[in-house]
Amino acid sequence: MQSEFDEIRPFGEGEVKQAVESLLADRQFSRMLKGFVPWMPGWMRNGLIRLAFVGVNTPLQFQLRFIKPVLRRILRKCSTGYTFAYTGIEPGPERYTFISNHRDIVLDSAILDLMLHENHFPTTCEIAIGDNLLIYPWIKTLVKLNKAFTVKRGLSPRELLESSQRMSRYMHYAIQEKHENIWIAQREGRAKDSSDQTQESLLKMFAMAGKGEIVDRLKELNLVPLSISYEYDPCDYLKAQEFQMKRDNPSFKKTKQDDLDNMKTGIFGQKGRIHYEAMPCINSWLDEVAELPKTEIYVEIARRIDQQIHAGYQLFPGNYVALDMLNGTSNYTDKYTEEDEAFLKERILTMYANPVINKQKAIQ
Repeated sequence: MQSEFDEIRPFGEGEVKQAVESLLADRQFSRMLKGFVPWMPGWMRNGLIRLAFVGVNTPLQFQLRFIKPVLRRILRKCSTGYTFAYTGIEPGPERYTFISNHRDIVLDSAILDLMLHENHFPTTCEIAIGDNLLIYPWIKTLVKLNKAFTVKRGLSPRELLESSQRMSRYMHYAIQEKHENIWIAQREGRAKDSSDQTQESLLKMFAMAGKGEIVDRLKELNLVPLSISYEYDPCDYLKAQEFQMKRDNPSFKKTKQDDLDNMKTGIFGQKGRIHYEAMPCINSWLDEVAELPKTEIYVEIARRIDQQIHAGYQLFPGNYVALDMLNGTSNYTDKYTEEDEAFLKERILTMYANPVINKQKAIQ
């Protein structure tokens, strides 16, 4: 593997054993494991983990042995089912870059991996993750075991250019030479208001590497717009809280603990129904925009990707209730029942009432 990517790439074959040993030696990781099995002595936990890793030599094997069963258990407890639809792509030799709206920090890519495996795609995805989320060394090790590559954040303009060029080269390398799929969000961070828009700067980064004109370079990545729909967003109250904090203090920034709270709530909170829809690869229409001026080509590609992602949404009763409540109308009453409306109102009120309830308990 090319050494220029060592700083950002996931672990490769032959590096898994050392990564596991570093996890077991990490005190914070050990405390996290203790929370799952508090009755088990540390030496026994570590011994069982080492034993479980026998025969696991690659990140894909790690995903299939560990991540897949854990994720299925989470989905059984925290959702009412998940579905996957795809048109224009096939579980064959082709590799794809899935570019999606961003609903959950951890689960967006993990659920996609599970769906690809269950639908007989030959491999899962390498995952683009911002280094701002790699709060502790054990988290960085764990995500690299889970086929994640790192997106650098908080860089100077010069550093950002160099980092973007390297990441573009890596993505082309991963698709064309490593024969891996890729998952990446359509924008930096989640759309807190769920209005999903593709960043043109992301498309420009994609086209920094590769051969030929802009369209030719993008074609090398086999970009597939992916729509992610949750019936309920378990982080809705955290997002609302962040909006309020930024309203009252424009310079507000989340802490490491805030990020951890978002990750934990997103994983273990109730999500209702989950639907993923992979739309046709954009290679089918990229030639139509090839003759546009360079100043317009990325704008048009982003617009069309957004159109595909939005068309792939699965809408639930709560979406229609929310729109009618927001507009003070009853245009969509055929899409939901009175029970749906009452439930959503109760959830919204509970979301804002819980801080009062918890504080009252704390000071009694």
